[in-house]
Amino acid sequence: MYEAVERGASAFTEDVPDTELARRAAQKDGAAFEAIMRRHNQLLFRTARGIVRSDGEAEDVAQEAWMQAWRALAGFRAESKLSTWLVRITVNEALGRLRRKSAQIIPLEKAMMSSDNDTRKALTEAPDQGPEHAVERSQLRALIEARIAVLPETFRCVFMLRAIEEMSVDEVAEVLDIPAATVRTRYFRARALLRESLAQEMDFAIGEAFSFAGERCDRIVAGVMVRARAEGLCE
Repeated sequence: MYEAVERGASAFTEDVPDTELARRAAQKDGAAFEAIMRRHNQLLFRTARGIVRSDGEAEDVAQEAWMQAWRALAGFRAESKLSTWLVRITVNEALGRLRRKSAQIIPLEKAMMSSDNDTRKALTEAPDQGPEHAVERSQLRALIEARIAVLPETFRCVFMLRAIEEMSVDEVAEVLDIPAATVRTRYFRARALLRESLAQEMDFAIGEAFSFAGERCDRIVAGVMVRARAEGLCE
């Protein structure tokens, strides 16, 4: 295997500009192109993942986009940033796949008669009943319960009765022996606190979404390098 791929590290430092790496890679410098890939691999993967619906297909899109980019690299004129150029190629590849898939749609009646277990399962299994969705719902429920638990007691009690038990404002007021206006205020405050707390969790989660671990990066780089050598794009 290509030596730099095995190391999982670039032969170039971060201060080497993209334009210089692109110039070298266009002249069949495999190490330069690998440095470009490692620099922008996460960007391309996340771009692809935002369009296609699986990690595996996003990897395929990224790998194909890298191959297209390498073949066209000699024509890159640096009129835009290299990263912008790469993202454009990735978007086109991902959208092209979606268009090709939509052109291959199987008529519903024919699909229902299919002997392909996966196809029939996909058609008959409700989208909210799959095991992955069950795990996601469980995790979301646990997160919401944890955030409700840390609400101030006066707010939490009102929220539980009003939102979870679906009691009316007047019913909550009666059981807690407080004015209805107080119920409305506490419920409003509880919802606001809960929304703010969950928003913070979401901000953290967004930063970690579609994480791009070293192994995945290495896998894409290795695949591209094998194909590039076979095509004579590098030595």
